[in-house]
Amino acid sequence: MIRRQPVSATADHAEERTNPAARLGFQPGQVVQEIGYDDDVDQELRQAIEEAVEGDLMDEEYDDVADAVVLWFRDDDGDLTDALVDATTYIEEGGAILLLTPKTGRSGYVEPSDISEAATTAGLTAAKSVSVGKDWSGSRLATPKAAKSKR
Repeated sequence: MIRRQPVSATADHAEERTNPAARLGFQPGQVVQEIGYDDDVDQELRQAIEEAVEGDLMDEEYDDVADAVVLWFRDDDGDLTDALVDATTYIEEGGAILLLTPKTGRSGYVEPSDISEAATTAGLTAAKSVSVGKDWSGSRLATPKAAKSKR
């Protein structure tokens, strides 16, 4: 009996399955700003994003426009809607925000209904939700122009 293993046509497709940053749509050359960094963030995910964009993540002091924003947010970080509105000021029109929140049962957990409500109020569309690590979940939020271009 011959067992066949599924293979991808290119290494890129294989990387998309194994690298969470590639699955989330990060691409080489993108400028990605990171907001809400603290000691509890997922360092492996940060490294994967840096590898995918082939550069460093920009910190909160970055004062130019970014292609995407990575927003680490915990329940006690304040108002999520305000944080999302602030994050949209950092990205190019049509850019995306990757909202990262602690998973269920972890300190700082944010209810999915709170994420949905805050995203809608901030004028964002939830494009994709994924598990991005042992302790973090990600919600890919698109600005209106980005949401329209996907149709």
